[in-house]
Amino acid sequence: MLALPQPRGEISAALVAALRRPVHPLQAPPLATPADALSDHDLQLALYVCYELHYRGLPGVAYEWEWEPSLLALRRDLEAAFEAALAAAVPQPPAPDKPEEMDLALRAIAEADDGPSLSRYIERDATALQLLEFVTHRSAYQLKEADPHSWALPRLHGAPKAALVQIQADEYGNGDPRRIHAQLFADAMDEIGLDARYGAYIDHLPGVTLATVNLMSLFGLHRRWRGAIVGHLALFEMESSLPNRRYASGLRRLGFGERATAFFDEHVTADAIHENIAAVDLAGGLARQQPKLERDILWGAATLAALDANLARHVLGAWEEGVSSLRRRLPAGIAERAERSAPAGERSAAAT
Repeated sequence: MLALPQPRGEISAALVAALRRPVHPLQAPPLATPADALSDHDLQLALYVCYELHYRGLPGVAYEWEWEPSLLALRRDLEAAFEAALAAAVPQPPAPDKPEEMDLALRAIAEADDGPSLSRYIERDATALQLLEFVTHRSAYQLKEADPHSWALPRLHGAPKAALVQIQADEYGNGDPRRIHAQLFADAMDEIGLDARYGAYIDHLPGVTLATVNLMSLFGLHRRWRGAIVGHLALFEMESSLPNRRYASGLRRLGFGERATAFFDEHVTADAIHENIAAVDLAGGLARQQPKLERDILWGAATLAALDANLARHVLGAWEEGVSSLRRRLPAGIAERAERSAPAGERSAAAT
C-alpha cells in the first residue's frame, strides 16, 4: 500500500489516526452495526486495514501494531458484525449424505448461483473504461493472490494439505517469480495503463469490493474457519476457468495483447487442472478426514458465491446507470488513454 487510506467514517478515521502514531491503546468509538455490513464503506475499510497488518503491513505504521491488544479487540468487533451479516445473508447449504459427495455439493452451490454474469458482460459489451474499472476492483485481491488461502496450510495435515500445496505452488509460479499469478496480474495492469503498485487504488474501492477480500482474510486467519477457507478456495478454483476465458476475450476484443491477457489465459489452463484437485482432494479430502467440518466447507463456498454476486450486481448496476462502479473515478489521463486505445466501436463515455 502506497499510503494509509482516506477514512470513510468514525471507525476508520479513529483507526487511521491511531496508526499514524507510535503504538498505544486504541480508543475507537463504539461500533454501531451498519444497515448492511457486507457493503458498508467504513466497516469494510477498517477491517481491511486491520488485516493488512498481517500481510505486507502499512506505510509508516509500526510493526508492533499487528499484535496490539486494543487493535485486535476492535478487529474482533468488526469481525463479529461482518460474521453476523454473513450468517443473515447466506443460508447454510445442505451437507452431502457422504463426505465422498462433497464435490457434488460444491457443484450444487455453483449451479444455484443466480448472480448476474460480469464475465459475460466484459467479454461482449464492456468499454475500455469499464474494463479498467473491473481490473481495478480485482486488484484488491489479485495483487496478493493466493496469500489469504495460504493461511490454511499450517491448519491442515495429510492429504488435504498436500492438495493445497499442489494448488498453491502453481499460484506462486512453481518457483519462477515471473509466473507468480500476482505478478502476471500486475503485468496486465501495467499493460492496460493502470498503476500496478500494491494497494494503489484502495481509496477507489467500495465496501462491497473490500468485503470480498476481507472474507478470505477472516476465514484464513481463524483456525475455527479452516473448513470455510477450504470451501472458498475449492469453489474459487471450480468456477474460475470459464470467467477468465471471457475476461481474456474481452481484453482481446478491446485490442489488448498477450501481456494483458496472460494472467487470464493462465487461469483458464491452471484452474481447469485445479478444479478436480480442489473439489475432490482438498475439500473432499478434508470432509473425509474431519466430517464435522462439512458444513463449514460448504458455507465458505456459499459466502464466496454470495459476495461475488453482490459485487457483480453493484458493478453492472452502476454501468447500467452510466456512472462509475468505483468509489472514486479513475484519473482522467488513464481513462482517456484507454478510450483512445480501444477500437472506435468500443469507445464510450459510460462510467464517467
